[in-house]
Amino acid sequence: MKKDRLLNPMIVSEIAALGHTEYLCIADCGLPIPKDTKVVDVSVTAGIPKFLELLDVVAQELVVESFIVATELETVNPKMLNDINSTLPGTPYSTVPHEEFKKLIKNAKCVIRTGETSSYANIFLVGGVNF
Repeated sequence: MKKDRLLNPMIVSEIAALGHTEYLCIADCGLPIPKDTKVVDVSVTAGIPKFLELLDVVAQELVVESFIVATELETVNPKMLNDINSTLPGTPYSTVPHEEFKKLIKNAKCVIRTGETSSYANIFLVGGVNF
């Protein structure tokens, strides 16, 4: 058994397979996901698990080069953006309008759906390298 915090074998597999500059998306429960996109759905009910809980655990396993969030997060849910920056300190990020964010989902290697219900709680983690 793994000794680290992340135990979900599907998420562990997706992190291990993510290459440099590839996208792993962590999404709230309302983000529309194209039917051909791989999804690991860990949602249980509204609010469980929380977006930040999952982000925290994934960030401990994945080398994150940068991240992308919706521009609307800055004004509609600034506390969430602050919490993301606290979880990924010093990690560069960019923003795109939410409609563009939804179009980028087709480029994600995988989407992990949470039970999060707060506005714009979605992120693309861009894979980095550990050397």
